[in-house]
Amino acid sequence: MWICDPMHGNTRGTAGGRKTRSVDDIYHELKVSIDTHARCKTHLGGVHFELTGEDVTECVGGASGITEADLDLNYSSALDPRLNYAQSLELAFLLAERMKPEHNI
Repeated sequence: MWICDPMHGNTRGTAGGRKTRSVDDIYHELKVSIDTHARCKTHLGGVHFELTGEDVTECVGGASGITEADLDLNYSSALDPRLNYAQSLELAFLLAERMKPEHNI
């Protein structure tokens, strides 16, 4: 089974020493994976996201517009940065749209 994990390869440090991830980078890796499977006529069987239902500010970007300057507002992860509830829903809808039949998946 092929699974895409767009989280770990997209972790980076900030000038302030925080670990973060970019929603745009996560989506780009997911899109490339989906498109590659479509070209190869294989099936993407799963996706790994690190997320929370809380309104954390650990990942930058997405529709919520979190920037590096916002990270300290509600950064509560003891280890790796997680998508907040809004970023998680945004990626879920983008994933669902990308996997529609007209995209040859």
